[in-house]
Amino acid sequence: MSLSNPSQILLRNSELLKADKPLLINVSADDFITKYLTLYPSVELTTLNTNFEEHKNLKQRYQHQVKCIFTSHYQADTKHDLVIITFPKSKAELKYTLAMITPLLTIDAQIFLVGENKSGIKSSQKLTTSLLSYCNKVDSAKHCTLFSGQFNNRYQEFSFDDWFNHYQITIEDVSLTVASLPGVFSQDGLDIGTRVLLSNLPNNLSDKVLDFGCGAGIISCFIGKRYPNISLSLLDVNALALSSAEKTLALNGLMGLVFPSNSLSEVTEKYQHIVSNPPFHQGVKTNYLATEVFLKNIKKHTKKNGSITIVANSFLRYQEIMDKAISKSSTLAKEKGFTVYQCLIK
Repeated sequence: MSLSNPSQILLRNSELLKADKPLLINVSADDFITKYLTLYPSVELTTLNTNFEEHKNLKQRYQHQVKCIFTSHYQADTKHDLVIITFPKSKAELKYTLAMITPLLTIDAQIFLVGENKSGIKSSQKLTTSLLSYCNKVDSAKHCTLFSGQFNNRYQEFSFDDWFNHYQITIEDVSLTVASLPGVFSQDGLDIGTRVLLSNLPNNLSDKVLDFGCGAGIISCFIGKRYPNISLSLLDVNALALSSAEKTLALNGLMGLVFPSNSLSEVTEKYQHIVSNPPFHQGVKTNYLATEVFLKNIKKHTKKNGSITIVANSFLRYQEIMDKAISKSSTLAKEKGFTVYQCLIK
Protein backbone atom coordinates (compact mmCIF):
# COMPACT_ATOMS: atom_id res chain seq x y z
CA MET A 1 0.00 0.00 0.00
CA SER A 2 1.36 3.40 -0.92
CA LEU A 3 2.08 6.06 1.65
CA SER A 4 0.10 9.27 1.90
CA ASN A 5 2.07 12.50 1.71
CA PRO A 6 1.71 13.17 5.47
CA SER A 7 2.97 9.64 6.18
CA GLN A 8 5.98 10.20 3.95
CA ILE A 9 6.97 13.40 5.73
CA LEU A 10 6.63 11.65 9.09
CA LEU A 11 8.86 8.77 8.02
CA ARG A 12 11.58 11.04 6.71
CA ASN A 13 11.72 12.44 10.26
CA SER A 14 11.42 9.06 11.94
CA GLU A 15 14.40 9.68 14.22
CA LEU A 16 12.21 12.22 16.07
CA LEU A 17 9.41 9.74 16.64
CA LYS A 18 11.08 7.35 19.06
CA ALA A 19 8.86 6.71 22.09
CA ASP A 20 7.65 4.10 24.55
CA LYS A 21 3.89 4.66 24.40
CA PRO A 22 2.99 6.73 21.34
CA LEU A 23 -0.53 7.78 20.41
CA LEU A 24 -1.41 8.29 16.73
CA ILE A 25 -4.54 10.36 16.14
CA ASN A 26 -6.35 10.03 12.80
CA VAL A 27 -3.25 8.74 11.03
CA SER A 28 -4.03 7.19 7.63
CA ALA A 29 -4.55 3.45 7.30
CA ASP A 30 -1.63 3.13 4.89
CA ASP A 31 1.77 1.49 5.50
CA PHE A 32 3.02 4.12 7.93
CA ILE A 33 2.36 1.99 11.02
CA THR A 34 4.04 -1.06 9.45
CA LYS A 35 7.18 0.95 8.77
CA TYR A 36 7.03 2.65 12.17
CA LEU A 37 6.79 -0.69 13.98
CA THR A 38 9.74 -1.97 11.95
CA LEU A 39 11.80 0.96 13.19
CA TYR A 40 10.52 0.75 16.77
CA PRO A 41 9.28 -2.81 17.39
CA SER A 42 9.07 -2.52 21.19
CA VAL A 43 6.62 0.40 21.37
CA GLU A 44 3.19 0.12 22.97
CA LEU A 45 1.30 1.80 20.15
CA THR A 46 -2.24 3.18 20.34
CA THR A 47 -4.24 4.57 17.45
CA LEU A 48 -7.22 6.87 17.95
CA ASN A 49 -9.49 7.45 14.98
CA THR A 50 -12.72 9.39 14.73
CA ASN A 51 -13.31 8.00 11.22
CA PHE A 52 -14.82 4.50 11.40
CA GLU A 53 -13.48 3.42 8.00
CA GLU A 54 -9.89 4.24 8.92
CA HIS A 55 -10.31 2.64 12.35
CA LYS A 56 -11.73 -0.56 10.92
CA ASN A 57 -8.93 -0.86 8.38
CA LEU A 58 -6.29 -0.34 11.06
CA LYS A 59 -7.91 -2.83 13.42
CA GLN A 60 -8.05 -5.50 10.73
CA ARG A 61 -4.38 -5.02 9.90
CA TYR A 62 -2.88 -4.52 13.34
CA GLN A 63 -5.27 -6.01 15.90
CA HIS A 64 -2.49 -8.10 17.50
CA GLN A 65 0.13 -5.35 17.43
CA VAL A 66 -1.69 -2.09 18.09
CA LYS A 67 -4.44 -0.93 20.42
CA CYS A 68 -6.98 0.60 18.03
CA ILE A 69 -9.59 3.00 19.47
CA PHE A 70 -12.66 4.51 17.78
CA THR A 71 -14.26 7.18 19.94
CA SER A 72 -15.04 10.87 20.25
CA HIS A 73 -13.81 10.96 23.86
CA TYR A 74 -10.55 9.13 24.47
CA GLN A 75 -9.93 8.06 28.06
CA ALA A 76 -7.08 5.83 29.24
CA ASP A 77 -4.87 4.94 32.17
CA THR A 78 -1.86 5.06 29.86
CA LYS A 79 0.35 8.14 29.83
CA HIS A 80 1.62 8.81 26.31
CA ASP A 81 5.09 10.23 25.69
CA LEU A 82 4.50 10.97 22.00
CA VAL A 83 1.42 12.08 20.09
CA ILE A 84 1.09 12.45 16.32
CA ILE A 85 -2.03 14.30 15.17
CA THR A 86 -3.18 14.52 11.57
CA PHE A 87 -4.48 18.07 11.21
CA PRO A 88 -8.32 17.89 11.11
CA LYS A 89 -10.64 19.64 8.70
CA SER A 90 -11.84 21.88 11.53
CA LYS A 91 -9.51 24.12 13.53
CA ALA A 92 -11.96 23.90 16.44
CA GLU A 93 -11.57 20.12 16.35
CA LEU A 94 -7.80 20.49 16.75
CA LYS A 95 -8.29 22.52 19.94
CA TYR A 96 -10.76 19.94 21.19
CA THR A 97 -8.35 17.08 20.48
CA LEU A 98 -5.44 18.79 22.22
CA ALA A 99 -7.54 19.60 25.28
CA MET A 100 -8.81 16.01 25.43
CA ILE A 101 -5.38 14.38 25.42
CA THR A 102 -3.68 16.84 27.79
CA PRO A 103 -4.43 14.78 30.95
CA LEU A 104 -3.09 11.63 29.24
CA LEU A 105 0.46 12.83 28.59
CA THR A 106 3.78 12.51 30.34
CA ILE A 107 5.39 15.77 31.45
CA ASP A 108 7.91 15.74 28.59
CA ALA A 109 5.59 14.37 25.89
CA GLN A 110 6.29 15.49 22.32
CA ILE A 111 3.43 16.57 20.07
CA PHE A 112 3.66 16.37 16.29
CA LEU A 113 1.10 17.96 13.97
CA VAL A 114 1.14 16.90 10.34
CA GLY A 115 -1.09 17.66 7.39
CA GLU A 116 -1.49 18.89 3.87
CA ASN A 117 -0.92 22.62 3.50
CA LYS A 118 -4.45 23.15 2.21
CA SER A 119 -5.82 21.63 5.44
CA GLY A 120 -4.76 24.66 7.46
CA ILE A 121 -1.71 23.03 9.06
CA LYS A 122 0.31 26.24 8.64
CA SER A 123 -1.86 27.89 11.30
CA SER A 124 -0.68 25.38 13.94
CA GLN A 125 1.55 27.83 15.81
CA LYS A 126 -1.23 30.38 16.20
CA LEU A 127 -3.83 27.79 17.18
CA THR A 128 -1.76 26.12 19.89
CA THR A 129 -0.34 29.08 21.82
CA SER A 130 -2.56 28.45 24.87
CA LEU A 131 -1.65 24.76 25.17
CA LEU A 132 1.88 24.33 23.86
CA SER A 133 5.02 25.97 25.20
CA TYR A 134 6.30 25.97 21.63
CA CYS A 135 5.22 24.74 18.20
CA ASN A 136 8.02 24.77 15.63
CA LYS A 137 8.07 23.85 11.99
CA VAL A 138 10.19 20.72 11.50
CA ASP A 139 9.83 19.92 7.82
CA SER A 140 7.89 20.74 4.68
CA ALA A 141 7.57 18.55 1.59
CA LYS A 142 5.01 17.17 -0.86
CA HIS A 143 2.62 20.03 -0.07
CA CYS A 144 2.64 19.00 3.61
CA THR A 145 4.11 20.48 6.78
CA LEU A 146 5.24 18.90 10.05
CA PHE A 147 5.28 20.79 13.36
CA SER A 148 6.76 19.71 16.67
CA GLY A 149 5.66 21.01 20.05
CA GLN A 150 5.42 20.30 23.74
CA PHE A 151 2.64 20.96 26.22
CA ASN A 152 3.15 23.80 28.66
CA ASN A 153 1.97 21.49 31.49
CA ARG A 154 -0.75 23.89 32.59
CA TYR A 155 -3.10 20.98 32.97
CA GLN A 156 -6.79 21.68 33.06
CA GLU A 157 -9.50 19.13 33.72
CA PHE A 158 -11.17 18.07 30.48
CA SER A 159 -14.96 18.17 30.56
CA PHE A 160 -16.46 16.40 27.55
CA ASP A 161 -19.88 18.03 27.95
CA ASP A 162 -18.40 21.52 27.85
CA TRP A 163 -17.35 21.04 24.22
CA PHE A 164 -20.86 20.62 22.84
CA ASN A 165 -22.27 23.67 21.09
CA HIS A 166 -26.02 24.00 21.76
CA TYR A 167 -28.55 25.86 19.65
CA GLN A 168 -32.29 25.95 19.08
CA ILE A 169 -34.12 25.58 15.78
CA THR A 170 -37.77 25.63 14.78
CA ILE A 171 -38.91 24.31 11.43
CA GLU A 172 -42.41 23.35 10.29
CA ASP A 173 -43.63 24.10 13.85
CA VAL A 174 -41.20 21.54 15.33
CA SER A 175 -38.74 22.96 17.88
CA LEU A 176 -35.47 21.17 18.58
CA THR A 177 -32.41 21.59 20.75
CA VAL A 178 -29.24 20.59 18.90
CA ALA A 179 -25.90 19.64 20.45
CA SER A 180 -22.81 19.37 18.28
CA LEU A 181 -19.12 18.74 18.89
CA PRO A 182 -16.36 20.60 17.00
CA GLY A 183 -15.91 19.45 13.43
CA VAL A 184 -19.43 18.07 13.01
CA PHE A 185 -21.42 19.29 10.01
CA SER A 186 -23.75 22.17 10.93
CA GLN A 187 -22.05 22.65 14.27
CA ASP A 188 -23.23 26.24 14.57
CA GLY A 189 -26.67 26.12 13.00
CA LEU A 190 -29.07 24.43 10.62
CA ASP A 191 -27.67 24.12 7.10
CA ILE A 192 -29.74 25.07 4.06
CA GLY A 193 -29.86 21.56 2.59
CA THR A 194 -31.29 19.99 5.74
CA ARG A 195 -33.84 22.78 6.08
CA VAL A 196 -35.03 22.17 2.50
CA LEU A 197 -35.23 18.43 3.16
CA LEU A 198 -37.22 18.78 6.38
CA SER A 199 -39.72 21.03 4.63
CA ASN A 200 -40.30 18.38 1.95
CA LEU A 201 -40.32 15.04 3.77
CA PRO A 202 -42.81 12.31 2.83
CA ASN A 203 -46.13 12.43 4.67
CA ASN A 204 -47.07 9.87 7.30
CA LEU A 205 -43.69 8.30 7.97
CA SER A 206 -44.02 5.04 9.89
CA ASP A 207 -42.26 1.92 11.14
CA LYS A 208 -38.44 2.06 10.93
CA VAL A 209 -36.54 5.06 9.58
CA LEU A 210 -32.82 5.16 8.79
CA ASP A 211 -30.99 8.49 8.91
CA PHE A 212 -27.90 7.98 6.73
CA GLY A 213 -25.00 10.33 7.57
CA CYS A 214 -26.87 11.62 10.59
CA GLY A 215 -24.44 14.32 11.69
CA ALA A 216 -25.79 15.90 14.88
CA GLY A 217 -29.09 14.04 14.51
CA ILE A 218 -31.31 16.92 13.39
CA ILE A 219 -33.22 14.95 10.74
CA SER A 220 -33.98 12.04 13.07
CA CYS A 221 -35.06 14.32 15.92
CA PHE A 222 -37.40 16.25 13.62
CA ILE A 223 -38.97 12.97 12.46
CA GLY A 224 -39.13 11.61 16.01
CA LYS A 225 -40.92 14.74 17.25
CA ARG A 226 -43.43 14.69 14.40
CA TYR A 227 -44.02 10.92 14.48
CA PRO A 228 -43.56 9.76 18.10
CA ASN A 229 -44.21 6.08 17.39
CA ILE A 230 -41.50 5.76 14.78
CA SER A 231 -38.32 3.67 15.30
CA LEU A 232 -35.19 5.70 14.59
CA SER A 233 -31.79 4.41 13.44
CA LEU A 234 -28.92 6.84 12.87
CA LEU A 235 -25.56 6.09 11.29
CA ASP A 236 -22.45 8.08 10.56
CA VAL A 237 -18.80 7.35 9.84
CA ASN A 238 -17.61 9.97 12.32
CA ALA A 239 -17.40 9.39 16.08
CA LEU A 240 -17.89 13.09 16.88
CA ALA A 241 -21.12 13.08 14.87
CA LEU A 242 -22.39 9.96 16.62
CA SER A 243 -21.82 11.45 20.07
CA SER A 244 -23.53 14.64 18.92
CA ALA A 245 -26.52 12.68 17.63
CA GLU A 246 -26.82 10.79 20.91
CA LYS A 247 -26.75 14.05 22.85
CA THR A 248 -29.31 15.71 20.55
CA LEU A 249 -31.68 12.76 20.89
CA ALA A 250 -31.42 12.89 24.68
CA LEU A 251 -31.99 16.65 24.83
CA ASN A 252 -35.21 16.23 22.85
CA GLY A 253 -36.49 13.30 24.90
CA LEU A 254 -36.08 10.84 22.05
CA MET A 255 -34.53 7.41 21.64
CA GLY A 256 -32.80 5.87 18.64
CA LEU A 257 -30.19 3.34 17.63
CA VAL A 258 -26.99 5.26 16.86
CA PHE A 259 -24.17 3.30 15.26
CA PRO A 260 -20.99 3.74 13.17
CA SER A 261 -20.86 2.58 9.58
CA ASN A 262 -18.71 3.18 6.53
CA SER A 263 -21.51 3.86 4.07
CA LEU A 264 -23.70 0.72 4.55
CA SER A 265 -20.97 -1.58 5.89
CA GLU A 266 -22.70 -2.17 9.23
CA VAL A 267 -26.33 -2.03 8.07
CA THR A 268 -28.13 -5.37 8.46
CA GLU A 269 -31.82 -4.42 8.80
CA LYS A 270 -34.53 -3.26 6.43
CA TYR A 271 -36.27 0.08 6.84
CA GLN A 272 -39.56 1.52 5.71
CA HIS A 273 -38.02 4.89 5.01
CA ILE A 274 -34.47 6.11 4.44
CA VAL A 275 -33.86 9.83 4.76
CA SER A 276 -30.55 11.60 4.23
CA ASN A 277 -28.63 14.75 3.63
CA PRO A 278 -25.70 12.60 2.47
CA PRO A 279 -22.15 13.67 3.22
CA PHE A 280 -19.67 14.31 0.44
CA HIS A 281 -16.61 15.43 2.38
CA GLN A 282 -14.01 13.35 4.15
CA GLY A 283 -11.09 15.23 5.66
CA VAL A 284 -10.07 18.13 3.43
CA LYS A 285 -10.87 16.32 0.19
CA THR A 286 -14.20 16.13 -1.59
CA ASN A 287 -15.38 12.53 -1.58
CA TYR A 288 -18.61 11.24 -3.11
CA LEU A 289 -17.85 7.51 -2.92
CA ALA A 290 -19.64 6.71 0.35
CA THR A 291 -22.86 8.33 -0.89
CA GLU A 292 -22.66 6.64 -4.28
CA VAL A 293 -22.17 3.25 -2.59
CA PHE A 294 -25.13 4.05 -0.36
CA LEU A 295 -27.40 4.88 -3.29
CA LYS A 296 -26.33 1.84 -5.31
CA ASN A 297 -26.99 -0.58 -2.45
CA ILE A 298 -29.74 0.90 -0.29
CA LYS A 299 -32.65 -0.73 -2.14
CA LYS A 300 -31.98 -4.13 -0.51
CA HIS A 301 -32.34 -2.47 2.88
CA THR A 302 -35.71 -0.89 2.05
CA LYS A 303 -39.03 -2.58 2.78
CA LYS A 304 -41.85 -2.96 0.28
CA ASN A 305 -43.83 0.25 -0.17
CA GLY A 306 -40.94 2.12 1.40
CA SER A 307 -39.20 5.29 0.29
CA ILE A 308 -35.75 6.78 -0.06
CA THR A 309 -35.56 10.56 0.21
CA ILE A 310 -32.38 12.62 -0.03
CA VAL A 311 -31.35 16.22 -0.47
CA ALA A 312 -28.25 17.17 -2.44
CA ASN A 313 -26.59 20.06 -4.19
CA SER A 314 -28.38 20.34 -7.50
CA PHE A 315 -25.18 19.87 -9.54
CA LEU A 316 -24.50 16.37 -8.17
CA ARG A 317 -25.36 13.32 -10.30
CA TYR A 318 -27.23 11.43 -7.61
CA GLN A 319 -30.55 11.33 -9.48
CA GLU A 320 -28.95 9.35 -12.29
CA ILE A 321 -27.63 6.80 -9.81
CA MET A 322 -31.00 6.55 -8.03
CA ASP A 323 -32.89 6.01 -11.29
CA LYS A 324 -30.59 3.16 -12.23
CA ALA A 325 -30.04 1.44 -8.88
CA ILE A 326 -33.35 2.01 -7.05
CA SER A 327 -36.30 3.13 -9.15
CA LYS A 328 -37.42 6.09 -11.19
CA SER A 329 -36.97 9.07 -8.92
CA SER A 330 -39.14 12.13 -8.54
CA THR A 331 -38.10 15.66 -7.63
CA LEU A 332 -39.94 16.90 -4.56
CA ALA A 333 -38.38 20.35 -4.35
CA LYS A 334 -35.70 22.65 -5.73
CA GLU A 335 -34.62 25.49 -3.51
CA LYS A 336 -31.49 27.59 -3.00
CA GLY A 337 -29.24 25.29 -5.01
CA PHE A 338 -30.53 22.08 -3.42
CA THR A 339 -32.83 19.39 -4.79
CA VAL A 340 -34.87 16.83 -2.86
CA TYR A 341 -35.17 13.46 -4.66
CA GLN A 342 -37.37 10.54 -3.76
CA CYS A 343 -37.61 6.91 -4.90
CA LEU A 344 -40.56 4.66 -4.00
CA ILE A 345 -40.07 0.93 -3.51
CA LYS A 346 -42.99 -1.17 -4.79
